[in-house]
Amino acid sequence: MKFNVSSSKLFSQLQAVSRVIANKNALPILDDVLFDLQGNQLTLTASDGETTIRTSVEVEGAEGGGKVASAAKLLLETLREFSEQPLAFTIDEQNFAVSMVSQNGTYSFVGVNGNEYPEMPGIEGDARSISLSSRVLQSAIEKTIFCTADDDLRPVMNGICFDLATDHVTMVATDAHRLVRYMNHSVKADAEASFILPKKPANLLKNVLGKEECDVRVAFGQKNTRFEFGQTIIVCRQIEGRFPNYNAVIPQNNQNIVTVDRQTMVNACKRVAVFANNGTALLRLALSENQIKISAQDIDFSTSAEETIACSYEGTPMAIGFKAPFLIDILSSIASDDVQLKLADPARAGLILPAENEENEDVLMLLMPMLLND
Repeated sequence: MKFNVSSSKLFSQLQAVSRVIANKNALPILDDVLFDLQGNQLTLTASDGETTIRTSVEVEGAEGGGKVASAAKLLLETLREFSEQPLAFTIDEQNFAVSMVSQNGTYSFVGVNGNEYPEMPGIEGDARSISLSSRVLQSAIEKTIFCTADDDLRPVMNGICFDLATDHVTMVATDAHRLVRYMNHSVKADAEASFILPKKPANLLKNVLGKEECDVRVAFGQKNTRFEFGQTIIVCRQIEGRFPNYNAVIPQNNQNIVTVDRQTMVNACKRVAVFANNGTALLRLALSENQIKISAQDIDFSTSAEETIACSYEGTPMAIGFKAPFLIDILSSIASDDVQLKLADPARAGLILPAENEENEDVLMLLMPMLLND
């Protein structure tokens, strides 16, 4: 079979699908990308055995058709160095030898019979589905994925929980120290349902959706979830198990409320955190009327830092400790210019919210405090 294709288009689609390929695969053929030529449509498929991604690119001068699996790394490293130009591919259907001809050279390598490549999994049983815009899904993943855990003992916390209702969708991630609950009221399901999306396909979606402006159709059964948008399909295995009851851990009566410029606080926390103890990364926030005093120290190296920033504070003076990277990550993920910290006392979880949510969104972030010595 033969076809001609733009080098930049092929490279872009190869980059998108090859992100799923694992460093070590149980099946050697999973190191490859599957090329499937049908008419003037070239479909590219890659998988790690649990997550499969498929996309397509239009080609010209197609002759014949069929499947061949080719080494993803070899192709990517070669195509990366090309300027935009047409490439002519010729594939021998007997021995799967591949010849790629550019403006200035010829490149030859051997593929594998594409019929040996694993089939893309389907959605078993009674599949349920929802549709949402790519921007909503990308925003939800960006605001939650940093809170997912890496916990072999509690695998349900290693992904994002999609909790569907008839008037909104909720996406939640937690690592037991922090939690993000993202709600969007523009997305509605026919009935209540839930599934847990693993971190790897969530990252794939975040990267691929950045290039798309379209609707995403999400279909899911008992084991697999399928995302379909534009020319791309991603099917992944869900995380099995029951996600923790996140509503039970969200405090309802935090009466001490701080409103502060988000970027000012992020920058101050980053500067002061440099002086925190490497083991604890403890930041101390002393709250009083119209100011927050952010401080850190490392007794072992006799270093300390302190900054005072302006804020609006309604409540009693108090001091609370947070782990610096966690606090900075949460503040950095919020889009609003101002943020609110809602606190009860130094021993209870604090809530961090955008002062103004984007349209149809309701974002809530929770952070567990650290014990202060004083």
